Amino acid sequence: MIEEIYRDADNRMKKSIEVIKQDLAKIRTGRATPALLDHIIVDYYGSSVPVAQAATVGVADSRTLSIQPWEKNMIPVIEKAILESQLGLNPVTAGEVIRIPLPPLTEERRVEMTKLVRQEGESGKIAIRNIRRDAIHHNRGLLKEKKISADEEKGAEQDLQQLTDRYIKVIDDIVAAKETEVLEI
Repeated sequence: MIEEIYRDADNRMKKSIEVIKQDLAKIRTGRATPALLDHIIVDYYGSSVPVAQAATVGVADSRTLSIQPWEKNMIPVIEKAILESQLGLNPVTAGEVIRIPLPPLTEERRVEMTKLVRQEGESGKIAIRNIRRDAIHHNRGLLKEKKISADEEKGAEQDLQQLTDRYIKVIDDIVAAKETEVLEI
């Protein structure tokens, strides 16, 4: 029983780490990355879909994204969605390809981005702690039902704390790496 709770907590914490990585990938650095456009939604034949499902999104060079819509009539729709996304990007159409040059970030904008990175990291830590709290609550429920002893419950709580500390360290490392990437000129 205790092992199942531990494994479940471990799996949920791994998923939280993946979510944090995905969220941080969307935060703009000085480099072009297709993940920047993941949250932009376009109308594709009456369905709202991410840009990546209506076009091929790629990196032309370190400061330019290229989007090649699957159909020519999607070019203005995608351009409009990018302009309305509040990312501060200006798409340029060249035939059937949309190019998005990424302007260099100002020092002030870089500092704002690092604050955003830290916020995402803190949200991840809160999620990890909530998972630990749930697991401890389940263990205490087992103790009340007399399915485990007090010593087993204490040991399980210590194991969960070590697991939590390990994943929080992973989050700290991810956040530090992203901050370095954002501040890099």
